[in-house]
Amino acid sequence: MNVDLNFLYGGAVLAGTASALLYSRKKRWVDAALALAAGASLAILLAAPAAPAGGAQPIVLATAGGSPAAPDDRLAAALAQFPSALRDTPVEVQGQGLHEAQWRDMPIRPIQWKPAQNGLLWLDFPRSLPLGRNFALTVRRDAPQAGWRLQLLAENGQVLAESRAAAAADTLTVQWQPPLAESMVLQARLLDKDGKTAAQGPVPLRVLDAVPLQVQGRFGAPSFDARVLNQLLTDSNAIVDWQTTLGKSLARNEEARAPLTHPNILVADAAWLERGGLRGALAQVAQGLPLLVLGGNADDAALWQRGTGLKLSAQSATTEQEDARRLAFAGATLDFAPGAQVPTAGGAWQPVARDKDGKPWLWQRDWQKGRILWLGVRDWHRHAISEPAALGQWWQQVIDFAALGSEQKLRWLDADPMPLPGLRTEICAQGVATGGAVTVGQEALHWQARSERADSACAALWPRAAGWLPLRSGQAESAVYVYAAQDWPAWQAALRHDATARYASRSAQPVAGLGAVDPAPLRTGEPPPWAIAVPRWMPGLAFVLCMLLLWWRERR
Repeated sequence: MNVDLNFLYGGAVLAGTASALLYSRKKRWVDAALALAAGASLAILLAAPAAPAGGAQPIVLATAGGSPAAPDDRLAAALAQFPSALRDTPVEVQGQGLHEAQWRDMPIRPIQWKPAQNGLLWLDFPRSLPLGRNFALTVRRDAPQAGWRLQLLAENGQVLAESRAAAAADTLTVQWQPPLAESMVLQARLLDKDGKTAAQGPVPLRVLDAVPLQVQGRFGAPSFDARVLNQLLTDSNAIVDWQTTLGKSLARNEEARAPLTHPNILVADAAWLERGGLRGALAQVAQGLPLLVLGGNADDAALWQRGTGLKLSAQSATTEQEDARRLAFAGATLDFAPGAQVPTAGGAWQPVARDKDGKPWLWQRDWQKGRILWLGVRDWHRHAISEPAALGQWWQQVIDFAALGSEQKLRWLDADPMPLPGLRTEICAQGVATGGAVTVGQEALHWQARSERADSACAALWPRAAGWLPLRSGQAESAVYVYAAQDWPAWQAALRHDATARYASRSAQPVAGLGAVDPAPLRTGEPPPWAIAVPRWMPGLAFVLCMLLLWWRERR
């Protein structure tokens, strides 16, 4: 219940004044003075600043010296008495605070904290990735610096990749492509402008065997572009069902090496779709299969307008060079010629990818349960020999935009950025049943639902030592890396800084209920200027004495 403080002050003063006037009419001057004193005491009692319960001072949480494995003894003792005695006692945080798991174990209470960002680091990288993908590590510092370097080191100390800040920058990224599917612990090293090591620590990575992509390919005419695409897909171990029309009644079929049980994408050139394949392709799209249209040889603009609502306009021969799309991949720039027909964005069709000059080269629209994508460039085969790595990365991006994900019953999630020994860590996964079994190391646990993760389930554990910790749920296996307590102190401080900031934002909100103890009524308004900063027991005692004297005089 919200009560205006000014209303309470006015009511107390008005009640005391009215009682004093009534006593004055009967010439009972002592009683009038007592009534006036009682009203004033009650007003002062309401206006006096509230002190923590029992006059307690703020609970000091000193974390400036490093990351605490658990709250200190004073804080633990105070929490043991919560909420009956210390629910209003604030916590004064010195340093970066606690980890997210530790803050979640604390009740919501006021917090006094002056955030400071000195020497903090944030690391961002995937914990696992399929073989053939590039591994990217991004390091962000709390302040821009010039000339610093970021190195990615192998387990034997060999430099795998390096990035240097030419000007003042706070973020650097290195990329590296793992050659084998294995679990490894790389090292990241930060060097200042003088070449001295500023920070170094482990970077765990699990490289997994990629689930083969299942692709249906339909082409109305042979082309060098289709041949290069076929080679790229085959080299990536994709399962390809490829059909190319060579003539009016002649076609070349490349049967898939395994059944396509869950096709990820249908790739077709505009010529095959214009010659009667569009209706069947749209029926597949309606069931959820994405369609990637290679629009380089599109010719029938009216068909696309009627069938899919896509407006096409003929590419001008005089501006073809100016309209080329230029994309940067793997340190190289790929120049692609635009298609013969250029899409116009509007309606359901919208561009989803642009080149470095802002010109779109990939368009998309939803179609019932699936979607249609239009690739508006051609002649990529010219880069197959000169820039094979860049071309492969570009097509990987196209596939990522267009294809469905692999059909997997269980998907492990990276719930905790930095598990530590002795600190509660959560293992989460999608596609698991609540109550199902999961094995973490040698410990058997069960999946539990989490309100903040409606689409997944989690299990909590307390790691005992650093290193790889194997996970198993049914037939699915994974592993999580537990860092040592001394690893990445600047990153640990940054994680604790962010967790403390989140706790501070939560503690600033009203708390809805405190278990068995009824919350105190919320009061709004500011104390009046005449409010006296005195212990609240003094005006309370004066009010009680005045009322007792009035009662005694009335009885006498």
